[in-house]
Amino acid sequence: MKALSQKRRHPLAAIALLLMGLLVTGGLYAVASTVNQAKATTSTNANDAEEGGKLFAANCATCHGMGASGSQAGPSLVGVGAAAVDFQVGTGRMPMQMNGPQAYKKPAQFNEEQTRQLAAYVASLGPGPSIPEAGLLDEKGDAAAGGELFRTNCAMCHNAAAAGGALTRGKFAPALAGVSGQHIYEAMVTGPQNMPVFSDANISPEGKRDIITFLKQIEANGSPGGADLGALGPVSEGLFIWIAGLGVIIAFTIWLTSRTS
Repeated sequence: MKALSQKRRHPLAAIALLLMGLLVTGGLYAVASTVNQAKATTSTNANDAEEGGKLFAANCATCHGMGASGSQAGPSLVGVGAAAVDFQVGTGRMPMQMNGPQAYKKPAQFNEEQTRQLAAYVASLGPGPSIPEAGLLDEKGDAAAGGELFRTNCAMCHNAAAAGGALTRGKFAPALAGVSGQHIYEAMVTGPQNMPVFSDANISPEGKRDIITFLKQIEANGSPGGADLGALGPVSEGLFIWIAGLGVIIAFTIWLTSRTS
């Protein structure tokens, strides 16, 4: 008992007890903060979904139906996820300006808060791709690997220089210059218009990050060789030069013969 009493009176016992108390208090505070943050996030999402439902009923239900169940004028949005809404609404493609082969990019009708609310509402209707995390959009991936992935999976429509290209029946693959990394990522996971869906099984999140890095790099580099003539490739550019050259020769010949006569 005497030895135990001496250990209790050890000079470091008070410090040890203080440190233990701080550790327990800090741990409890961290757990409580996490729970409160989760509750706040859930509450915020619920509020966004509620406000988004009002916006949807006033602006989108005409085509997509009440509850986004779809109609003859527009497809069901149940299960498309927040990423699809953020892309379509954030790029101004929705609401559509007019019926046509595909929706055109235009100034967005809704601000960022309203777009987030619409996305939260549609996400509440069923599981689907979510808006990507900031870490996947930092443009710090492997540009070389991204270029290889882009040429393998995307260049046949968007052009090897991401300048866009024509498709069938009046449709087209848009140019990717000036498109935000978030919208590029969302397009890959949702497959808007005629674009296929590239799930994580097709292209991993890191691969998508590499593609965004590649696209932003070639956009920043510009055209060091001068006018890129739309970056349509050597065949199209050669045909343009051939036709233009023949036109100049014909015009010069006509002018020369008129001078002679």
